[in-house]
Amino acid sequence: MSGSTNTVWHNATVTRAYRERLNGHRSVVLWYTGLSGSGKSTLAHAVEDKLFQLNCRTFVLDGDNVRQGLCSDLGFSVQDRTENIRRIGEAAKLLVESGVIAMTAFISPFRADRQRARSIFPHGDFIEIFCEASLDVCEQRDVKGLYKRARAGEVKEFTGISSPYELPTNPELTVRTGELPLGDCVAQVIEYLQQRDVFRDTDRQR
Repeated sequence: MSGSTNTVWHNATVTRAYRERLNGHRSVVLWYTGLSGSGKSTLAHAVEDKLFQLNCRTFVLDGDNVRQGLCSDLGFSVQDRTENIRRIGEAAKLLVESGVIAMTAFISPFRADRQRARSIFPHGDFIEIFCEASLDVCEQRDVKGLYKRARAGEVKEFTGISSPYELPTNPELTVRTGELPLGDCVAQVIEYLQQRDVFRDTDRQR
């Protein structure tokens, strides 16, 4: 999808660097990817809770929530999924420019779509987090009953059943959400962010 030829990007006088300085931490996007039921949303919101306790500015773009508004016109064909991820990438980019730690919790099953999202961010600002959980584990959880419906043929092009999930080849972080307790998964993400100097102060409690 091409951009408008009748618009010019406006550079704000309040820059991202100013916002980061005010917030006391860097802004990045944490791009959680994995099968349905792998724990993406659960982990993203748990990490957000922890970051909030550490006085960080955050926002989670959740797959189901976004599809009720920004992407309510899209279905689940390959083309619509690609457009869904394109919009999310652009929304996350705006959030990063606003100085917050943005998190996206979407299956984003195709490598090309994830790479396209990565490509619109400056180097180092896009942190891909693979929520690793086997199909068996995700089906056992089946929180929304979608796997059962997909197996019955009621849900078309369902990732892992009738549509592929392309594993990340080189994610910044792999979290074994299918095996580890949630607290351990959260700690792994927080430790990684500290290692990357997204925030340095380990005593940011309110």
